[in-house]
Amino acid sequence: MTEQQPEQSSENAAPGRRQGTDPSPAAAPSPVAGLAAEYAAKAGLHRTHDGRVDVLRSAGGVQGIAESIVPGLVFLVAFTVTRELTLSLVAALASAAAFTIARLAQRRPLTQALAGVVGVGISAWLANTTGKAEDFYLPGFFTNAAYILAMVVSIIVKWPVAGLLFGFIRNEGVEWRKDPDRVKAYRLGTWIIVAVLALRLIVQVPLYLMGPDGLAALATTRLIMGAPLYILGVWVAWLVTRPAPAEAEDRAGAGQDT
Repeated sequence: MTEQQPEQSSENAAPGRRQGTDPSPAAAPSPVAGLAAEYAAKAGLHRTHDGRVDVLRSAGGVQGIAESIVPGLVFLVAFTVTRELTLSLVAALASAAAFTIARLAQRRPLTQALAGVVGVGISAWLANTTGKAEDFYLPGFFTNAAYILAMVVSIIVKWPVAGLLFGFIRNEGVEWRKDPDRVKAYRLGTWIIVAVLALRLIVQVPLYLMGPDGLAALATTRLIMGAPLYILGVWVAWLVTRPAPAEAEDRAGAGQDT
């Protein structure tokens, strides 16, 4: 993470410190921990100054959310008004390209905007090839399915994605894997994200199969169940995977002593 590390709190303290031990700062991270840290960084998650997940920033901020929503919205509006597929696809591509140009002008990283242009380009090519406007949304189904598969596999092999992402924000590294309760919590958190992705397919695939009659509803649910639902899912996953506060553990221990 590029942000300055916050002071240890009950939520982001390392497991060893919560138990009253001082982990050696000189210990070199394991190769697995290094790979997990790199994965968490590439996933784009960010923390706030007090060590919590910054969900809005992790979703790309206001501009990043707009980049994911606007091309689809432009396509829907243009096609609804003109009923011209080619014109609507060009308008969607142009809006995605505009965000890339804006990032160039702002000298900001182009990764998200370029990925958006490529995604919109693939969707536009497919819809233009088949002549079906609803096929503009088809690639998103395969992307969702791929994410679901990857996350389910991570749960099966006991490396749940939520642990890889949240563990480094909380300064847990991969030490959480030594605690069965933490593994269980991060598996639950990953299942929550899987449920969000699966819900998209459950709602949207039947609308896609309706053809032109379901296009407006499909486009609308794609907008609603895109970034807004993702933000909600990540936030809920973050909440349910919170470690127990150190103060609560101390009080529990004191109660047992008496």
